[in-house]
Amino acid sequence: MWSIILHGGAKTIEDKDAAANRSGCRRALEAGAAILSNGGTSIDAAEAAVRVLEDDPTFNAGYGSVQNEDGEVQCCAAMMEGERFNVGAIAAAKGVRNPVAAAKAMLFDKPVLIAGDGARAFAAQAGLRLCDPDALIAMHEAKQPEKRHDTVGCVALDEGGHLATAVSTGGLEGTPAGRIGDSPQPGCGFYCDNNIGGAVFSGDGEDIARMMLAARVMYALDDLSPREAVEASLAHLEHIGGEAGGIAVTRDGKFGWAHNSEHFAVAYASSGDPSPKVYLSKSEEHNA
Repeated sequence: MWSIILHGGAKTIEDKDAAANRSGCRRALEAGAAILSNGGTSIDAAEAAVRVLEDDPTFNAGYGSVQNEDGEVQCCAAMMEGERFNVGAIAAAKGVRNPVAAAKAMLFDKPVLIAGDGARAFAAQAGLRLCDPDALIAMHEAKQPEKRHDTVGCVALDEGGHLATAVSTGGLEGTPAGRIGDSPQPGCGFYCDNNIGGAVFSGDGEDIARMMLAARVMYALDDLSPREAVEASLAHLEHIGGEAGGIAVTRDGKFGWAHNSEHFAVAYASSGDPSPKVYLSKSEEHNA
């Protein structure tokens, strides 16, 4: 049995961007599902799915990232595996073409998180593709920058019962240099445990981090369905405001997702139902 669910960010999706968000999530899902259906690992599947999203300028991750107040692109990414709780993450990294690949390369290394110039140096030592930081700015973003706070992410369960999470983000438009949100922080933007499940969030990073939304999902999964657990976690944002969306998978492969943002592009599939399901909001799923 395998399962995979991913998202393209908690945000508002304009009508003109709906098709691009839908097709981008579908391509990412297909990349991850192809690995799982052929007996591959959840780690490889989650990374492959997020790499597709990083390579698509529709999403604020990798190519398509936004600029901080200094006009620079600083990316964050993280991966986690649910057997021995290994984490690999980079933060405020410049010029790493696929940040999630650096997170994966660090997954079984001693460091949990490397930031700034150290993150780029680690990627170089790992033989990963580097680029000029400006090369991650898509032309349409350079001409028409928008306020975006979306992160892409994935939770995957493979046939061996192993869970993995992956997240990647290009940060906030106009944020202070060096700013780091929830995305590379375990328990905030992501977490997984083979004995419980896995969760990934997107949205207002500071608010997600303050409320440790991924950790709240993990605590709730023993008593609630994955959808209910995500909803209960999001309810804590009511105390401080903020928009977010989350996805979750249980140890037995059940999906759940919810959001309080206007839209939340999500795609999922499983060995029990391998046909891709892609939605731009929870209400769209309800009406399907």
